Amino acid sequence: MNLTTSTRMTQAISPEHRHRLMHFAHEVNIPMDTRLFDEGGRADRFWIIRSGSVALDMHVPGRRSPVIETLGPGELVGWSWLFPPCTWQLGAAATTPVRAHEFDAATVRQACEQDPVFGKAVGQWVGKVLAHRLQCTRTRILDLYAPYGSGSTR
Repeated sequence: MNLTTSTRMTQAISPEHRHRLMHFAHEVNIPMDTRLFDEGGRADRFWIIRSGSVALDMHVPGRRSPVIETLGPGELVGWSWLFPPCTWQLGAAATTPVRAHEFDAATVRQACEQDPVFGKAVGQWVGKVLAHRLQCTRTRILDLYAPYGSGSTR
């Protein structure tokens, strides 16, 4: 299941809403091997990758955290900021040096509340990303822990 193109901001949000969202961005450089966040932490920001890659991982007690998905340019890192209680559901680390647009979650949530049309567009985009990540997580867990894997031939 490859939803990557439909989950990228450039395909999921109208140019008008992209422009508005990007108004809240500032550029950051993230060194390789930097942890962006850990499961259970406060989700107070999110990123759109400009270059580089970020691995999403999941805490598994007694085991090394498996990588659920690796994200690249144009992809959203973090969706937990939009849904109370705003705590990270996965972990993330830069696997290469990363250039990204960083957003303050509270500022974007406030803009979404003030403009319901903008809020709906952002919410639908993040919802698409969430659905994709849920499917990736399910497949990866089955690959790792089910007796016969996910059964996927992908």
